Amino acid sequence: MTAKKPPRLRIIPLGGLDEIGKNMTVFEYGDDMVLVDAGLMFPDVELPGVDLVLPDYTYVLERAHKLRGIVITHGHEDHTGSLPYLLRDLNVPVPVLGSKLTCGLIKVKLDEHKLLKAKLREVKPGMHVSLGVFGFDFIRVNHSIPDALALLIRTPVGNVLHTGDFKFDQTPIDGQAADYAALSKAGRDGVMLLMSDSTGAEKIGYTRPEAIVGATLRRLISEAPQRVIVASFSSHIHRVQQVCDAAVGAGRKVVVTGRSMINNTKIARELGYLHIDEKNIVDAYQAGDLPADKIVILSTGSQGEPLSALARMANGEHRTVSIERGDTVVISASPVPGNEKAVSRVINRLFKAGAKVHYRGVADVHVSGHAATEELKLMLQMAKPRYFMPIHGETRHLYSHARLACEVGVAPQDTFILENGQCLEIGEKGARISEHVESGVVYVDGLSVGDVGDAVLRHRQQLSNDGVATVVIAIDTQTGKLAGDVELVTRGMVLGSDSDEVLEGAKARIIKVLARTQREGATDPGVIQHAVREAVSQYIWERARRRPMIIPIVMEV
Repeated sequence: MTAKKPPRLRIIPLGGLDEIGKNMTVFEYGDDMVLVDAGLMFPDVELPGVDLVLPDYTYVLERAHKLRGIVITHGHEDHTGSLPYLLRDLNVPVPVLGSKLTCGLIKVKLDEHKLLKAKLREVKPGMHVSLGVFGFDFIRVNHSIPDALALLIRTPVGNVLHTGDFKFDQTPIDGQAADYAALSKAGRDGVMLLMSDSTGAEKIGYTRPEAIVGATLRRLISEAPQRVIVASFSSHIHRVQQVCDAAVGAGRKVVVTGRSMINNTKIARELGYLHIDEKNIVDAYQAGDLPADKIVILSTGSQGEPLSALARMANGEHRTVSIERGDTVVISASPVPGNEKAVSRVINRLFKAGAKVHYRGVADVHVSGHAATEELKLMLQMAKPRYFMPIHGETRHLYSHARLACEVGVAPQDTFILENGQCLEIGEKGARISEHVESGVVYVDGLSVGDVGDAVLRHRQQLSNDGVATVVIAIDTQTGKLAGDVELVTRGMVLGSDSDEVLEGAKARIIKVLARTQREGATDPGVIQHAVREAVSQYIWERARRRPMIIPIVMEV
């Protein structure tokens, strides 16, 4: 009788590779499974009407009985945003582990979704927690949000070091430096696999410290003749703290606007991560009673989101704040890939409104929260991994990080660049990439989750590119003859200077097709609709080189 082979550790990224966002990774061994992070991604212009993009977590749902817990590395949306949807679909009590601030931000998100029975479990750096066969040691690292954690995952086949998002800041705003000792000890004890943040793998040198931004903010706010409006990520609590410090130092009150900014600053103050006296915060409706040179407005909208507070200010649509000539606007963030045009539009509108705008590229108003090349090499040197897997980045970032690993001694054959859904298996005989599991994306559109598919997106893109033509036809059900005139209505179509002639020609083509279907004895509305759609589409292509969406409506009379 042959001995049963021991199970292998399976590591399956369901999101976060070949992209910036929707980070989610499965760790599976035998009958135990844990999930690290559960993020989302915001849509770009190629996804019209879509609100959020989630990873397809079908693999997790099908193995819910094995899921021992969900571990969140930090509180950013690209690591927490899909949690409400995942927990609702799981419909079983699963512990969610995260640091104090991370749990606070998650709780607000879950409360909004009316998930009041979630099992949030707070962890701290230096703690150890067991989830099935997996053991988790939590290690403090620096990032653009407090309480970011790296994870040393102890598995039956060896230790995995998952860095989460990180950089090494020697002068952190909260005084909490990364735990170099714990990272070095992990390397001495033996790291079988290092999974490391790749976002900054193309940036040479070291990421600049967050304190640089504070100095710039203090100067801009103290020199501004009127109001100062600072837009930033609402979860960037270190940045928010520096804005508050600079405002108070200049004798100004802070106004907070934007739903997520209001929520996150409230949570951060309650939990002790944001320090500003209550007397220095004023309501947006009360700000009008203060002199313009005594106000700093802290706002959402650093990514040019159309409905954000800053975008509404730029468009003159904000309820309480309108841009006035002489105002100073600071966009304290860099555009996420895909948002560059939206940010540029907002900046241009702010300039037109008379504001002086400071943004990355013209002032030191933002630094990255991700490690650059020398910090990534330092992490590799401390961990001394047997195998290496770059994570969290677009394809070019992953390959750049893999090259860095080779430079510091990791063998190319021991470096694994995966795609979402691919499985890295590690066992007694080594590591290999095995099968590809079900993965992909799920679109959130309003209250609809997963109902928007490729066909719907193609239709929306077609509508946005070439418009729509609606044909209304009344057909005699007995004879199949046309009863009344053909109505042709177009929206969003450009037909040139002879548009009236084109439309009349299209109607003539429709009548001709209807005569043919009548001769053939076709009375089925579906057959008639198909014939009309093909005829109109071909005619408009011949005359205008456009492919609008054609919607035939056949009414039987």
